[in-house]
Amino acid sequence: MTEGSELGDVYGVTIERIKAQGGDKSRLGMAALMWVSHAERPLRADELCHALGVKLGSSDFNASNAPSILTLIRCRQGLITVDKEASTMRLIHFTLQEYLSAHQDIFSGPHSAMAEICLTFLNSQQIKALSADPSPDTQNTPFLEYCSVYWGAHAKREFLDCVRSPAVELLKENDGWVPTELLLKQATGMYFPRFENFALFSELHRASFFGIVEVVATLIEMECYNINEGDFLGRTLVAWAADNGHEEVLRILLRREEVSSDKPDTRGKIPLVYAAKCGYSRIVKLPLEREEVILDKLDNYGRTPLLHPA
Repeated sequence: MTEGSELGDVYGVTIERIKAQGGDKSRLGMAALMWVSHAERPLRADELCHALGVKLGSSDFNASNAPSILTLIRCRQGLITVDKEASTMRLIHFTLQEYLSAHQDIFSGPHSAMAEICLTFLNSQQIKALSADPSPDTQNTPFLEYCSVYWGAHAKREFLDCVRSPAVELLKENDGWVPTELLLKQATGMYFPRFENFALFSELHRASFFGIVEVVATLIEMECYNINEGDFLGRTLVAWAADNGHEEVLRILLRREEVSSDKPDTRGKIPLVYAAKCGYSRIVKLPLEREEVILDKLDNYGRTPLLHPA
């Protein structure tokens, strides 16, 4: 028997022990294992606890529902530990990640479940109330930053029907919202005065930014958007999809005759620039299928689209 198979047997038995605890211990133990093994980045202990405290279907988030880290330690059966240097949660060994990747039936739709949890949290009355506060205190909402930045990544990885409704609800919220601010700061590295100009970053811009095909298609079908409108940076839906490498969203957009593939942003950059500078060879070809794209069109800095990757 090899060492790898022996470890696999140990992990399998331990996971069965977590399930056999029953009740909240079993639920919390498996949920914690799902989050730590599938999160887009390592989670801090307080983030993980709040993630496990979200009640699906509820419009309220009650922090008292979040388990303590001591409770999680009692439920984890030794498979999750705290990285003391980084102050984040991690699996006990890299071979456990390999085991979970090889046994994907352990969790049912993990990314869709995590997206739904993030969306439920962001749609809660407590988070919506932050936008009405001129000086919002986000220190008591440690899960806010992760949800704002990564809910779309989970939804893109795995989109089930349970995600569609809360996703559309979130995206149709009032502009100038705290999660939008966190998302844009993370994505662009820019500092924004509170909510300034966010009104132009529409729900369709956000869906195109994340590259969630199902949500983009749903919003376009509503036919209540100017799909060539630039946001606060002058970027169109096509530009965001190209910049983030979302091929399928770009195909959906460019199949529509009314969509411009050559509209420049405030810096004079057309969508082709973003696809080219990121090295997305397959995506670069999509705008080039349109006759309107001018390869030697200069931006505000005197650069052509193909000069950026060069």
